[in-house]
Amino acid sequence: MTASAPTRSWLFPVVPVLMLLASQALPGMAQPARSAPAPQVLTLRDQAALQNRWLAARFELILPEVMRREQIDMWVVICREHNEDPIYTTLVPAPSLFAWRLTMLVFFDRGAAGIEKLIVNPYGSGDLHKAFADFYTPAFEPAGATPWQRLAGIIKARNPKKIAVDESETFAFADGLTATHKALLMQALEPDLARRVVPAGRLAVGWLERRSADELAFYPKIVALNHAIIAEAFSRKVITPGVTTIDDLAWWVRERIAELKLGTWFQPMFYITRPASSPAQNSRVVQPGDMLRCDIGITYVGLTADIQQVAYVPRQGETDAPKGLRDALAAANRLQDILVAEMKPGLPGNAVLAAALAKARAEGLVPRIYSHPLGYHGHAAGSRIGLPDMQDGVAGMGDYPVYPDVCWAIELSVRARIPEWGGQEVTMAVEEDAAITANGVSFLDGRQTRFHLVR
Repeated sequence: MTASAPTRSWLFPVVPVLMLLASQALPGMAQPARSAPAPQVLTLRDQAALQNRWLAARFELILPEVMRREQIDMWVVICREHNEDPIYTTLVPAPSLFAWRLTMLVFFDRGAAGIEKLIVNPYGSGDLHKAFADFYTPAFEPAGATPWQRLAGIIKARNPKKIAVDESETFAFADGLTATHKALLMQALEPDLARRVVPAGRLAVGWLERRSADELAFYPKIVALNHAIIAEAFSRKVITPGVTTIDDLAWWVRERIAELKLGTWFQPMFYITRPASSPAQNSRVVQPGDMLRCDIGITYVGLTADIQQVAYVPRQGETDAPKGLRDALAAANRLQDILVAEMKPGLPGNAVLAAALAKARAEGLVPRIYSHPLGYHGHAAGSRIGLPDMQDGVAGMGDYPVYPDVCWAIELSVRARIPEWGGQEVTMAVEEDAAITANGVSFLDGRQTRFHLVR
């Protein structure tokens, strides 16, 4: 699907609470202009089972591909309880929530026989050991040996060409190996093997950013839940003009997310933009004539969403946002179109940024682009297409290519003058979630093209 994916207006009555949880949307389907009920939230037990099915498929299909792409035949992940590697929880089955004492994971490419997966850790509960046994071969021998001796023996027996460990100056997610553990590893290895230790870098990022087919099919449900929460927040059910503050809205969303048994990776944020001529005295209390913007990102089944949308609080007699604001939103939609058209697999993020900005400026837009991947984390592993203060490119992360089968937050803004507000310049910031595949870029649950109206 290309950038001309169906759009959603998001102008609809608030869906009752019970209806929000009553229907299961079909994965991968574009949503209609009038909202369908949000997908049902799975129980924690069902979420764990789903995540483990995804993990099995990822080990079979994604890990071999990324290791071979980066020419790494052994990957070692070492961490300990209370100081887990950022990548650790993405490599272990649910319901594991932390590393038991000192934990070592070893992945070795055996070619046609696939990736061998070993765990060097005799600790933990019996139930979790059963879950690990479906994914890893325990390496607790020889008896009496230290974990470091066992790890060194595993590496020596397999004689890898490269031993990748999680060190990276560029990518935080690939920099989880502590100085202590690096020193102990190097002490444990024979000198010839120690010389083969290399940074995992792009291997770790490739593992984190790439989504399986089943994950891509499920992702629209995550985004639909995020959209539904926003639509409910931007309603008179929640907002009383002259009374409700943006702090009230932020905490209402936190409570709503908790009520739905979802998570969030940052505190929800709300912003007010109003004409300079407004008589409103308090910049944090919602008033008629205000433009509102939210920034909300839920977590569900271990994956994240990240959405910014806008609303307008009509004055008496108004039936829509002022035309100037509507035109500004249309300009932001146009910048979205320009950006996703430039997001071609294989191009560095910096090249995508430069091409999109040049085209937008040629069309008379005043653009700013700061888009990032989504996945296990919010500002997730992968390339960067600009940062708010880096419109000439992002050194390091922006040099990394855009790859297919990665989900993105298409985050950007335009500056525009609003005639109805005396020519006042405003920033129209929007953010919608999309997936890039070999077929192009598509929004995962539509995108906002008209204002929410709080009336």
